[in-house]
This record gives sequence, C-alpha cells and structure tokens, in this order.
Amino acid sequence: MIQQFRSLNPLNILLLIVVAILLRIGLLLNLPDQVSFDFIEPFARFLIDVPLDNLFNPIANVWIALFIQLIQALIFNRIINSYGLLGKPTYLPALLYITTSTLLTPFLLLSPTLICNFLILWMIEKFLSVYKRDGVSSVMFDLGMMVAVGTLLYFPFIAMLPLGWICLIIFRPFNWREWAAVLIGFITIFFFLAVYYFWNDSLDKFFSIWLPLASKFPTSLRINLYDSIVLIPVALILILGFFQLQKNFFRSVVQLRKSFQLLFFMFIIGLVSFYLKQNLVLYHFLLCTPPASVLMAYYFLHAGKRWVFESLYFILFGSIIYFQFF
Repeated sequence: MIQQFRSLNPLNILLLIVVAILLRIGLLLNLPDQVSFDFIEPFARFLIDVPLDNLFNPIANVWIALFIQLIQALIFNRIINSYGLLGKPTYLPALLYITTSTLLTPFLLLSPTLICNFLILWMIEKFLSVYKRDGVSSVMFDLGMMVAVGTLLYFPFIAMLPLGWICLIIFRPFNWREWAAVLIGFITIFFFLAVYYFWNDSLDKFFSIWLPLASKFPTSLRINLYDSIVLIPVALILILGFFQLQKNFFRSVVQLRKSFQLLFFMFIIGLVSFYLKQNLVLYHFLLCTPPASVLMAYYFLHAGKRWVFESLYFILFGSIIYFQFF
C-alpha cells in the first residue's frame, strides 16, 4: 500500500477513494439512528440562523463527510508537493490525511472542525508562502481573518491566532506592521459582528462570546480506553517520523526546517486548545490531522525497510476498522 502511494501515479486517486470507504466500513454497516450537525457556534447563529440539526440523515452525513475529506486530502497533497516538504512528489500526504481523519468515529461525521480544516489547509499554504515573499502584511491580514471566520464556526479555533506571530518569528525579521496585521485582520471580522449585535440591542451577548477564554485548563480527562488504543500505532509512527526527520534535519534546506517547526506548533496548539470547548468533543482533534499527516508521510517516504513501514500502516489500517466494529 505505502509503496504504491510513494509514486505520483493518477491511479492512486481511485485507490484513495477505496481506502477512504474501507476506513469507514464499520460505521457504514452500523449507522447511528440520528446525528446532529452544528456547523456554527451559537453566538454566530444570532447572525445567521441555519437549522442544520436534522438536515442530513446519518447515511448522507457519512457520505458528505467522506466527500469533504477526499477533497481536503487532494488539496493537502497539492500543497505539500508544491512546497517540496517531503523531498519529492508523492500521494502519501493524501493517504495519511485520509487515514488520520478516520481514527475515531466522531471524525467520520460532519462536524465544525471538519469544515474548519479547509481553513487550516488554506492557512498552511499561506504560511509556507511567507518565506519567499518580500512583504507579508496582506498575507498576515488574511490569516487573521481566516482565524476569525474559523472562530465563528468553532470557537476553539481562536487558539490558531498566535500561529501568525509564530510564523513571523520563524520566517521573518521583526516588522511591527506585519505583527499588527494579524490582529487587525482578526478584529475586522468581529468588529462587524459587534456592530450587528449593537444594532440588535444585544451587545451583552457579544461580550459573552469571550467567556471560554477564561476557562481553566482541565487537570483530568475522561477518554474511552478504545479511543486511546487506536492511537498507539499513530504515536509510534509519529515518533519514528520525528527520528527520521531529525536524521535529515540539518541536511535539509532552511525553508524545510522552518516549515516543520511551524507545523509542530500548529499540532501542539490544535491539541491543547480543546479546553476552550465547554465539553470535550473528540472531533476537536481533527484540527491536528494536517500537521500530523505531514510527519507521518515524511516517515513513510524515507523509511528504508519495506516490511516495517508496510506492517505499521497495515496495523494502523486494521486497528481503525476493528475499533469501529468493537
């Protein structure tokens, strides 16, 4: 499987569709009776009230989510290949994106984080373009607006705002205009939202939007044992990917090293920002799939022993399907 996707063969697109269907076969055979889809935060519904709670039946929900993930995987693959993050063109980023975005059952359904991943991919492309630009104030402004739009869809997305400044620290010499542009872009969206609330005499509701920012970081988490077991092969592949990257790190071009540093911070922020949601929802961790997929793809592309990396992917593939049934 991995050896096949190491090449840029157009046939891999068809194989990717087959893999995506197989990786949700357990859910397709055991569909829930009812699913809900709230693609915008309650405070944004005051602006646009879209009744999507029961718009999609379970089967439509699963297939639409599958279609969205396939589109995202191909976009992601194009971005990674365009900037040469893996060293050569390949379909591994798409394969690993599809795989990591099916790890847990909530990942397989429509969710606000699934929609936000379009913004994550767009942000990654913007971040990677910063290195070769002379002036990036407009790019930083756009990134601030993207974070604001993502926050309207899913509030914990606001944690991605510091990524703009982290990007500037990694890629650019200090320029206060570029730093300010990130914040101005973010404020622009919420300024118009505040005006709308003001016109409707509901400014108090606007201020309540920011209450989750005062939430305490949880000291304990309740996660299903089976959810943690399926993550073991993922953790192993990520560790092997880290060592593989470390082996080639200082032989890589500067842009490649800085890009992986930025993706590392994106992964960490996506991981810890769950506390901004009042109740832990597992689909939150879909935000971590793009940066994790890059590192996993890097390992599978540069790993030497075929039986090792093929076996690792087979274990990951099999465990995902197994825990959908049990």
